[in-house]
Amino acid sequence: MRAVAQRVRSAKVVVESEVVGEIGAGLLVYLGAGRGDAEAEAEAEWMAGKLAGLRVFADEADKMSRDVREAGGAVLVVPQFTLYGDVRRGRRPSFDDAAEPERARTLYELVCQKLRGLGLTVATGRFRATMDVQCSVDGPVSATHRASPRMPWRRGECSHTPAPFSRAIINSPRPAANESGRTCATRSSGVIRNVTLPA
Repeated sequence: MRAVAQRVRSAKVVVESEVVGEIGAGLLVYLGAGRGDAEAEAEAEWMAGKLAGLRVFADEADKMSRDVREAGGAVLVVPQFTLYGDVRRGRRPSFDDAAEPERARTLYELVCQKLRGLGLTVATGRFRATMDVQCSVDGPVSATHRASPRMPWRRGECSHTPAPFSRAIINSPRPAANESGRTCATRSSGVIRNVTLPA
């Protein structure tokens, strides 16, 4: 699951001349689901918590130390499978890593539900529609988040347990291989590297 969050003064989604979602000050979130998003409940809960706790709003000293709840803002969540566009080969994006539509819808709605459960006012776009997203970006301030099904929770840990993260991944160019042929990632000195999983 991937998300791009922008601090906005206002934002709305229009579909066929109809406003389907609108907020004042708060966060505009573009959210996409991937094929590897297997643990829906855990990943949605992590993503919602990360977005709700994102401290990008100014306090009295004009420092970014408040989250959207403390700032009295709302969240507009827009489904966007193109966050999984891959242009490493050629110039036309490949969306093979994006989740199937119904699976993506489930994850999208679950994140929105979790955000509401955290006390936030949540507006939404319209799934599988051509949307006109209009916003007044404040800053600009943007943050990216990624919940990965194969990342470990703690430094040095390697398991099959899903664990999200919100930093850029740097993979070693030649991960080791074992008989199982499976790998996962571990963090070492701030760099995420591939290691082998037991058979």
